[in-house]
Amino acid sequence: MSFTAEKQHQSDGRTSVLYRVPYADTDQMGVVYYGNYLVLFERSRNELLRVTGFTYSTMEARGMGLPVIEAHVDYKSPAFYDDLLEITGRVTRARGYRIRIDCEVWRGEQLLATGYTVHCCIDLQTRKPTRIPPEIDEVQ
Repeated sequence: MSFTAEKQHQSDGRTSVLYRVPYADTDQMGVVYYGNYLVLFERSRNELLRVTGFTYSTMEARGMGLPVIEAHVDYKSPAFYDDLLEITGRVTRARGYRIRIDCEVWRGEQLLATGYTVHCCIDLQTRKPTRIPPEIDEVQ
């Protein structure tokens, strides 16, 4: 999957990225494969963390990880090959060691999918939960 260089961080805490659907992301009917929406959510999450200045690389250098412990997608309408999508992500809950990030996938003014992922902040050496870094906690 490849994103355009365009991304935005908005005053409400949402980060948006644009993405042109390649043929490889679609099934035989030219429809984006349902599992790829979670990959889109991940790309949005990656950019959201980048905006905070606390990237996955920074997190891992501090010995932390953010494995997904829950994921949910509501499909509204299909995306197709060559569609230009806008994927938004926003931290909606960050308490203790859990983080929830809500995502939306848009084609122009049409909402195609909504959903969220929940992550557990862990210490990479012990694999035990650890407190959310303040950089992420402040994004809510």
